[in-house]
Amino acid sequence: MHPFSPLIETTRGTLRENLHLGAVAVVNTREHLLAHWGNPQQVVFTRSTLKPFQALPLLLGHGHRQFHFDSRELAMLCASHNGEEMHVELAQGMLAKAGGGVASLRCGCHVPLRFSFFDKGAPDGVSFTQAQNNCSGKHAGFVAYCLQHGLPLDDYNAPDHPLQIAIREAVARVVRMAPQDMPMGIDGCSAPNFAMPLAKLAYAYARLASGPQDAEFGGVFAQLSQAMTDHPELVSGTGRNDLALMRAGRGDWVSKIGADGVQCVASKSRGVAFAIKVQDGARPPLYAATIEVLEQLGWLDDVQRVELEPWRQRSITNARGLAVGERKPVFQLMAA
Repeated sequence: MHPFSPLIETTRGTLRENLHLGAVAVVNTREHLLAHWGNPQQVVFTRSTLKPFQALPLLLGHGHRQFHFDSRELAMLCASHNGEEMHVELAQGMLAKAGGGVASLRCGCHVPLRFSFFDKGAPDGVSFTQAQNNCSGKHAGFVAYCLQHGLPLDDYNAPDHPLQIAIREAVARVVRMAPQDMPMGIDGCSAPNFAMPLAKLAYAYARLASGPQDAEFGGVFAQLSQAMTDHPELVSGTGRNDLALMRAGRGDWVSKIGADGVQCVASKSRGVAFAIKVQDGARPPLYAATIEVLEQLGWLDDVQRVELEPWRQRSITNARGLAVGERKPVFQLMAA
C-alpha cells in the first residue's frame, strides 16, 4: 500500500497542474477502522492536533480547578489562535490566575496568525509578545501545571522535564501505544510533539469527542470537547477553518487543524472521527479534502453543505478575479 494517494487535483485550462497526495483514516471509539484512503497506518506528526491531549496532565491533576480556569480558558488550552485581542487577554488572564506572567512563556514570538495565516504582512512599527503566539494558551497551561507542582519553568519544554514526561505518558494512554513507540520531534512552539499512525490520531479524536462515554478520561474529555465546541472562535479565530467547521457542526463536531497538512474532525453523536494528512502540507487542498470526507461520510445536510462550500475552493481565480482553473477531489474512501 502506498503511504499517500491522490486526494486533490488542480487544473489550469484543461490540463492538470498539481496533484496533492495524502491519506485519510476514519475510526470509531472502539478503535475500529471504518474507512480509509491511502495508508491509514502512515506515521505522521500530530502537530497542533495534539493540543487537547497535551492539556491532560493539568486537568487530571485538577489544576484547572485550582486556578479557576473556565470553559473559555479550557478552549485556549487547545487553541492555535489568531492572536486577536480576545485570545491575548485570555492567555494573559490564565497566567495571572496561575501566578505567572508572559515572561514565563517559552513558546517564542511570531507574527500573529491573524496576519500570517492569511498571507498578510503585519503593520509597520507594531511589536508582538509571546501572548500572541498561536500556542500561548497551551503554554499558559504548561506554566500552570509547573506552578501547581513546584516544577522549574525555565526548561518546561525539555523532553525530560516532568511535565513533558507526563504529557507523553498521557498521550500514549489515549492512543494505546507505548510512549517510546511514538517518535518525537520539536514543534514550532518549542514543545515536544509526537508522531503516530494516522488511524491512532483519529482514534484519539473519537475518544475526545465521546466525552463522558469514555471510561478512562470521560470527565476530562467532556470538558475539553465541550469547551472547543462552545468556543470555536478561541480554538482558532476569525476566518479560520476550525471555527467554520465547529459552527457548521452545531456542537457535534470537534475540529482541530495542525501545521503542515494535518486535520482532525470528530462527531460526538456518532463516536467517529477522521484524520487527514496532506503530504505536501498545503492548506487549500487540506480544506477541500476535509469537506469532501464530510460529504462522503454523509455528515453534511443541505445547510452545512452551503455553509462549507467556500472551503472547497473549487474555482481557482487570478488577480483579476477570472476563473482560470479548478480544484477538485480525486479520491473515494474505501470501506475497511
